[in-house]
Amino acid sequence: MTRSHWERVYGTKKPTEVSWYQATAEPSLSLIVKAVPDRSTPIIDVGGGASTLVDGLLSQGYADVTVLDVSGAALEQAAARLGESARRVTWIESDILACALPSGRYGMWHDRAVFHFLTSASERDSYVGKVRTSVRPGGHVMIATFARGGPLKCSGLDVVRYAPGELHQEFGVDFELLGCVDDEHHTPGGAVQPFIYCMCRASGR
Repeated sequence: MTRSHWERVYGTKKPTEVSWYQATAEPSLSLIVKAVPDRSTPIIDVGGGASTLVDGLLSQGYADVTVLDVSGAALEQAAARLGESARRVTWIESDILACALPSGRYGMWHDRAVFHFLTSASERDSYVGKVRTSVRPGGHVMIATFARGGPLKCSGLDVVRYAPGELHQEFGVDFELLGCVDDEHHTPGGAVQPFIYCMCRASGR
């Protein structure tokens, strides 16, 4: 996932025009609120870009929210939308595979539509390694990808589609599968994309 690709996407389209746009970030927001009711829980939204999830988290009273994305343009769009509230968010411009995140920092790791872009086993192993070291023991991990039957490409890039068991298998025994939710995302262009949302709990290690 090259920075130049995503900077070009966010430099030529409005946030409401990209296929993954959600006016409200559901079902992610509801699942997070249910899993981590403690509003002091540190949350990271990986690949959050210009997503409205951060708006929802702040409105729900979460006080420690980080948004990471490879595209600075996407983060700028989100911060501009939030106005003064953007100061309450930690913004990280980085490729998740190259980013050095604090060890054991997060109680909730959220990723909607980054993991399915990792088409090589080495990329996925690197990603899971980041999750393993960055999420505190007992913390939650929510990963949402295209489900089986979903698109083969997104934004011109190849993706990997998953069934629930296949997605959990990528993370392994260090993560207890708590449940999965099927969802149909309706794009601004009118297409319907099947997603799978899987929630795990990191082991005590």
